[in-house]
Amino acid sequence: MKKESYLVSNNIPSIKQLQCFLAVAYELSFRKAAERIRMTQPPLTRQIKCLEDVLGQKLFNRNTHDVSLTKAGKSLIIKAERIVEDIYALKIEVPEKEKKLRIGLTKTLNFEMMDGVSDQLKKLGAEDDVDTPYLTSAELLQCIAKNSLDLALIGEKNINPEDLFQYSWVCREPVLIVLPSKHHASLKDKVSLNDVADLPLFWFSRSDNPLFYDKCEKVFSKLHTPIRRLRETEDSLAMLSHISRGKGIALMPQSKATFYQQGLCYRKLVDSEAKHICIDVYTVIRNDEKRELVLYAKNLLSKSMGG
Repeated sequence: MKKESYLVSNNIPSIKQLQCFLAVAYELSFRKAAERIRMTQPPLTRQIKCLEDVLGQKLFNRNTHDVSLTKAGKSLIIKAERIVEDIYALKIEVPEKEKKLRIGLTKTLNFEMMDGVSDQLKKLGAEDDVDTPYLTSAELLQCIAKNSLDLALIGEKNINPEDLFQYSWVCREPVLIVLPSKHHASLKDKVSLNDVADLPLFWFSRSDNPLFYDKCEKVFSKLHTPIRRLRETEDSLAMLSHISRGKGIALMPQSKATFYQQGLCYRKLVDSEAKHICIDVYTVIRNDEKRELVLYAKNLLSKSMGG
């Protein structure tokens, strides 16, 4: 292949793929690697799969218990490190006004699956970017307050908003119920929580997201049977595995309901519950923000879904 052909070839590894590979190689854990480079697991896994497809080699052995490097994976580490280091060496400092917009995204949602928002994030150079932090909404607000981020997309407003922040509504994200496919309620197109009262709900602590928690609890209080709760696990894949074996149910944002395995299904909530159990997405910037680029990004995202 002539050197000039590299310029137009799509069949070569990208720097993002190599960064993702090195993160997993160092951590030997997709979850820890995703946290290390501030991504969610699905896009990280896709980057690794694309890299393996491009190279035509399997780089990792992965099962439910551990992750290990294949022979090809071990031999790639030094080469990948050299490439990433050389690319990083090309980085130059630019004037403050020319710096890239610093955007953070809540890890509660998968914005890749939210078409309107995803399109606008791509225009802003943020969607699925290794440099884009995926944090909790509370952590994102702290970053905005400390001026380490210019703008963030969060799930629900701060329950005690201060003069520090300015919110703009973006869209409403539906929440689905995750249940065992063998449960009788799985035969319905829309499921009520009353239909699955025999199973416990994997649930989170109120401190994680007070406003969404309270919205849901109001619905729970009106159910015919009190809902039983199990502490939500940090590993979402492990939780979904438990559900597939009939051990419980969960409520999950529609954009995150992308993992499928035998014994697991996703259903919409009945309308009377769905209109309350949902996630309102907002952009948040500092209240004293005056920079045109940040205000443009806020307006662009707020109009992405008719907000």
